[in-house]
Amino acid sequence: MSVKPIKLSKIAKYIRKKVLSMSTDEYRKTSLFATGSFELDFPIPDLIGKTEILTEEHREKLCAHLPARAEGYSWSLIFSTSQHGFALNSLYRKMARLESPVLIVIEDTEHNVFGALTSCSLHVSDHFYGTGESLLYKFNPSFKVFHWTGENMYFIKGNMESLSIGAGDGRFGLWLDGDLNQGRSQHCSTYGNEPLAPQEDFVIKTLECWAFV
Repeated sequence: MSVKPIKLSKIAKYIRKKVLSMSTDEYRKTSLFATGSFELDFPIPDLIGKTEILTEEHREKLCAHLPARAEGYSWSLIFSTSQHGFALNSLYRKMARLESPVLIVIEDTEHNVFGALTSCSLHVSDHFYGTGESLLYKFNPSFKVFHWTGENMYFIKGNMESLSIGAGDGRFGLWLDGDLNQGRSQHCSTYGNEPLAPQEDFVIKTLECWAFV
């Protein structure tokens, strides 16, 4: 007896339907286990654009924590303070019409490297937005990733004066001012993170934003 093969398109539609039908609690539980800590079985993606921060080691470690929809794509430089200036409104403009998760990479004046992965492009909003795909990370003194804890949904919020990623009890996982000059990183309940820099307050040397295209 022959078995009729199931088309991949049908499987994809079924999975998509199941994900979309999840309640918020179910989605949170699923996201908590989706740490992405799998061994790489594909080459490190190419960079489209020049980085002043990322090394091959940085990229290899970050690749293991990308959401599935970003895996295998080239990393395209969308914004860089070196090329586009130190202004948050310029960053927002560069991300207009962008449909991709965004990797924010920061090097401070003390040469610490850290940042965030956001589930979508950054824009001005009166309310928090984003999903549990978002995370915080740091490389110094060792590489650590901080995933969504499920405690709240304060993923991303931005206006012309500042950008916040992760929050709770008046503290921010990552906060940047409108001039992309000063920043702050504190423990926050969204990600249960350690401060990303040795000192809570830091000065930005270079900031880059990468999309997956």
